Amino acid sequence: MVQRLTYRRRHSYATKSNQVRKVKTPGGKLTLHIAKKRANGPKCAKTNVRLPGIPHLRPTEYSSRRLSKRHKTVNRAYGGVMSAGVVRERIVRAFLVEEQKIVKKVLKIQKSKEKAAAKASA
Repeated sequence: MVQRLTYRRRHSYATKSNQVRKVKTPGGKLTLHIAKKRANGPKCAKTNVRLPGIPHLRPTEYSSRRLSKRHKTVNRAYGGVMSAGVVRERIVRAFLVEEQKIVKKVLKIQKSKEKAAAKASA
C-alpha cells in the first residue's frame, strides 16, 4: 500500500509558494521537502533581456551577506544592470554627440573667418 503524506507546514493547498517534493529517506520512509521557487534572474534595465554571467537567484539571496560582489556583477560599466549592447550603444552615442559639437564649433569658426575676409575685401 502507498504511504500517505501530509503537508508539513503552511496551508494544505498546492499553490506556487507551497510546492513540495516527495523524497525517500535512507530509512525507507517517504517525506515531503519544500521546493523553493524558481528565480527569473536579473534583466537589462532598458531592453528587458536576461543578463548572462549572473546567477538566477531569489531576491533575498542577492544580499551582500549571502553573495559576494563578483557573483552579482560583470566587470564592465553598468555590469549587472544593463546588457553589453545597450552599454555599447550609449558609449557610441556619447562619442557621436561630442563629435557633432566639435564639427559645429569648427563650422562656426570657418563662418566667422569668411565674414572677416568679406569685410576686409569690401
